[in-house]
Amino acid sequence: MIQYLPYLVFLGAAVQLVGIYSYIKDVVRGDTKPNRVSWLLWSIAPLIGTAAAITNGVGWAVLPVFMSGFGPLLVFIASFVNKNSYWKLEKFDYLCGFFSLLALILWWITKIPEVAIIFAIASDGIAAIPTLVKSWKYPETENAGPFTTGLFNSLTSFAAIKMWNFSALAFPIYLVIVNISIALAIYRRKIFKKSDIKL
Repeated sequence: MIQYLPYLVFLGAAVQLVGIYSYIKDVVRGDTKPNRVSWLLWSIAPLIGTAAAITNGVGWAVLPVFMSGFGPLLVFIASFVNKNSYWKLEKFDYLCGFFSLLALILWWITKIPEVAIIFAIASDGIAAIPTLVKSWKYPETENAGPFTTGLFNSLTSFAAIKMWNFSALAFPIYLVIVNISIALAIYRRKIFKKSDIKL
């Protein structure tokens, strides 16, 4: 049974595709309004992280990281289908986008796999800030599907890891944290609905 655990990454990838599909469906209908800065940069950084991890010898354990870039790429493309389905960008969004791109440029300059992963995570994390803020303030404009399924997908990495080193662990750990954070921001009003706590 244990020898089959690494294959969980394929289940995780399939589950995340279901979450992305539900999100894209809402985007096309205009029910969900993605922040294009976040989704574009979310596609670039994990794909770079994937390439860096592969060059450092990471095997199928990198599939969840790849999926965390491929799914956002599909969402970014879908955001152009319905002109009313994207979030209006503000200066803060562009500033986060700038710093996210800067992190990617710094990775390109260094060309060291571990440094690439650090900068890819930094880029992805900065790109997440606009969506995290929007999810906290306007949770009705978001669909938690890709974040909850993304969490499951990220967790499957740990079943497939053969080399427990920085290259294999860093991006999956980051993805678990960011997916939990955004999902909680979206669901927080439902979670604390019966509570007297005002968030």
